[in-house]
Amino acid sequence: MINKNSLGILGQVYSSIKKSFKSIYKNSNFYEKKISKTLSNGFEYKPSPHLLSSIIKYQKKKYKIEDFAIDSIWKNNLSPKDYEKLNNFFWFFSLDLKSSKKTTQTIIKNWISNNTKYQKKSWEFDLTAKRIISWLSNHKLTYEDSDQKYRSTFDHIIQKQANHLLNEIKNPKEVENKMIGCAAIILTGLAYKNEKQYLDNGLNLLKNIIKFSIDNQGFPKSRNIRQLIFYLKYFIIIREWFKESQSLIPEYIDETIYYLGSSYAFIWQNIQQDIFFNGNFLSENKDFDLYLKRFGYNFKSQINELGGYTILKNKKIILAADIGSSPSKIFSYDYQAGALSFEIFSNDKKLISNAGYYSDRNNKFNKLSRSTALHNTLTIENCSSCNFIKNQSNLIINKGLKVTKKNIIFEKNYWKISGAHDGYSIEFETNYEREIEFYPEQMKFIGYEKLYRKTPNKEIKFDIRFHLDPNSKVMKTQDNKSILIEIDEEGWKFSCDNFDINIDNGLYFGNKNSYKDNQNIFISGMNNEKEQIIKWEISKL
Repeated sequence: MINKNSLGILGQVYSSIKKSFKSIYKNSNFYEKKISKTLSNGFEYKPSPHLLSSIIKYQKKKYKIEDFAIDSIWKNNLSPKDYEKLNNFFWFFSLDLKSSKKTTQTIIKNWISNNTKYQKKSWEFDLTAKRIISWLSNHKLTYEDSDQKYRSTFDHIIQKQANHLLNEIKNPKEVENKMIGCAAIILTGLAYKNEKQYLDNGLNLLKNIIKFSIDNQGFPKSRNIRQLIFYLKYFIIIREWFKESQSLIPEYIDETIYYLGSSYAFIWQNIQQDIFFNGNFLSENKDFDLYLKRFGYNFKSQINELGGYTILKNKKIILAADIGSSPSKIFSYDYQAGALSFEIFSNDKKLISNAGYYSDRNNKFNKLSRSTALHNTLTIENCSSCNFIKNQSNLIINKGLKVTKKNIIFEKNYWKISGAHDGYSIEFETNYEREIEFYPEQMKFIGYEKLYRKTPNKEIKFDIRFHLDPNSKVMKTQDNKSILIEIDEEGWKFSCDNFDINIDNGLYFGNKNSYKDNQNIFISGMNNEKEQIIKWEISKL
């Protein structure tokens, strides 16, 4: 009998053999001939570089190309990160337009000379896509005032790289890379107007991305807020390329931007705050808002639930909660196990904050930041509500959860968010339900944490954490029944009469790939009952 281990080994062997054959093929003369089939169409539409200002971090100081060591720029032993930056050529956007065109074009000629045939490292999918976008968008330096021989070489290598992208676009597992590749292919089709191969294929690929990864309400199926904004940026850039090149804008692009924009208004523009759920941390969305205003995009949303999130707000308070089920495995690369967690803002200061996200997947903090303990919700026996497994260098969901019994009430003098999830039902035979009420006139939050067990045959330990902003100050009262919170000279009291409450040290990942010390309040206890309700309160002093 063949067991699972044997099947796993066979699968690995098959995958290894398949990868070897692909590598041999890509380095063969057959592949070289395939991607070298280009046309002699000239570079007609020349895109404005400022259309990319939503994704490019422009340097305040502009550099001259002469500032770089031209002869040795490709010979240095570079770190993987620096190699990527050098070979995607996005650094061209930081060049002063007074830089020498001749020198810039010499750098491109040198790159072509060293990389004219496919090489795994320098022709990596996302590097190639970004390189195409950069070379075409920086045409005033990369193309203007060049001779015919250079132009022919340039046109050929752009199309050759686009052919490589078309061949490879099914392989990247991350949809973000597919989106960048798709944008590069579409831009090639617009730039070389008579070459419909790129434009038609690029638009078909774009349709597939929409169908595959965006739900009917215009929210990514990953439920990832940063991915939502990433999509919106690239769809707008593609639309602006069509507009600037005086090409007909496909209706589905406008429709997708409308729905993505409505989602963006819901998750950011309506509140102007970053909520730390599922891969999110502090953003630069205000810069993107200026970009949208400059290009005439105005999005609106009047709803209070979307994409598995609910956001309730008035002039002083924002209450946001994750009330969505976990995404499927293929969309879970940045998912955090924080179902039913919540955040509270008071007068634009975050009173209760999830711990944020450490996005570097090669760092141990990435796994830590994905655990339920780093969220404002309940954990049982220090386990997360979702299990993760390693998939190459990424963590993906092994066993997901489903959120049920959702209920949202939003009235002038009474708010309520409630829901339940089954994340602990298999391992601990426990269903978890949470209810949060807010009374605006009293400035008081009341929470009910409910545990339901069919057969409580053994005790289980539970913890409920409430993470705080690093700038918060906390102090336990003498009776040990309350904890005082101060943030920006505003005072709040946390209390829970029937269970132990304490203050613990923790880590805050609100800034990208960095951490700070912070504190959290936690309720802990033991459960051996069929039904148990833990009540807590947060009230303004």
